[in-house]
Amino acid sequence: MEITFSVNGTRHRATVDELSTVAELLRGPVGLQGTKIACGEGTCGACTVLVNGSPLLSCILLAAQVDGAELQTVEGLGEEGSLSPLQRAFIEEDAFQCGFCTPGQLLSASALLERTDKPTREDIRAAMSGNLCRCGAYVKIERAILRASGQEVNV
Repeated sequence: MEITFSVNGTRHRATVDELSTVAELLRGPVGLQGTKIACGEGTCGACTVLVNGSPLLSCILLAAQVDGAELQTVEGLGEEGSLSPLQRAFIEEDAFQCGFCTPGQLLSASALLERTDKPTREDIRAAMSGNLCRCGAYVKIERAILRASGQEVNV
């Protein structure tokens, strides 16, 4: 089937089969490599992208389901040539180690900050609960989100 969709503000058209996932679509025909496929079963969150502003797991979301949708990937954060405040906060707080989960973490955090200007630690933990970090950088990720929201960072 043929679908049309936008990724990071750019309109795309693709022919997909009924079992193609959004992650495969993004990494294949669209050519963006930031979305990671780790578990392939929707349990780790590394493949999180925003679909019409909501964080969804692209490894289990069928490409046919995003016909007409607006997608945002990690490549769409920030402006051309500069990092977003959230990306800068992740760097300042050293909120990643191996970096494999970082794209999904950033997209989930971005969706949270769109919904909530000043999230509490509990808000952050709830919003980020679907994103696993094998390196265990959870405290640093929480601090980065607090920093990006303009809040004081104390542990």
